[in-house]
Amino acid sequence: MKAKTVLPAVLMTAVSMVLTLAVVVMWLGAVMPWPVALVVGLGIDGGWLATLAYERRLAAQGDHSRAVTGVGWCFGVLAAGVLVAHALTVDHAPGAWLAVAWLPIAAKALWLVHGLWERTALTTTALEAIRGIQQEARDEAAVARARLRAEAATEETRLTAVTQAGARVARVQAATAQTLAGAWSTLETARRGEETGRALTSVTAPVTPGVTSRWELPVWGPSDPVAAPALEAGPAMTDDALDVLVEEIRTSRTPALSYREMAARFRAAGHSASEVRLRAAWKRVEAA
Repeated sequence: MKAKTVLPAVLMTAVSMVLTLAVVVMWLGAVMPWPVALVVGLGIDGGWLATLAYERRLAAQGDHSRAVTGVGWCFGVLAAGVLVAHALTVDHAPGAWLAVAWLPIAAKALWLVHGLWERTALTTTALEAIRGIQQEARDEAAVARARLRAEAATEETRLTAVTQAGARVARVQAATAQTLAGAWSTLETARRGEETGRALTSVTAPVTPGVTSRWELPVWGPSDPVAAPALEAGPAMTDDALDVLVEEIRTSRTPALSYREMAARFRAAGHSASEVRLRAAWKRVEAA
């Protein structure tokens, strides 16, 4: 990279010095001996070259001098002025001389660019470190993007699975509710049928002779919660005491309570008895 900036500056400087020397010799050769004109031309080029060398030495040491830079620009402007003056006074091809009159200024500008490059240039090690840091940052960004895409895909899969499972549960619940509704409808039809009681009585008559049973099938509807004291086990009552208690609860309202209402009040009052004994006591009281 250094050669790409310094070689154009060197070549343009050399061309500018040759043109300046040639113009000074041709311009002053007509009014003075050519050796004197040659010395004048070499003096301009020598001063320009010496100033440029001193400026490059200071730049190599990391220093800078405005005075030296100013003198260098003065020599560049002087060389450009000589070329412009020659182009304006020459009789043949003035445009060609004007076309090359900017070369001294361009050479100084190229040396300025080269100096700026030198002040900002980095070593190979530093450039490799910078490239490594940039590559590491690109790798981390790519990994982060891949992780985010994977997490998004996983979350999408999970939500799809949850949604499908919820839909299956809803379908099963709907089917179960429909089946349960049909079952309770059949049970209600059987409970309200005229032949249901007689059919059940004919089945249980051989087992409980002399007892007229009144059957009540379960009813689908809201259930009353059982009070806490009914869950506690109490002392077992005799059949006579149980019959008396059932009769009192049954006849506590007119008309008499049904078995379900009596059983609910029985347990709500804190009494304890199995369903079989309570049902048998109900049948005995009702038969009496």
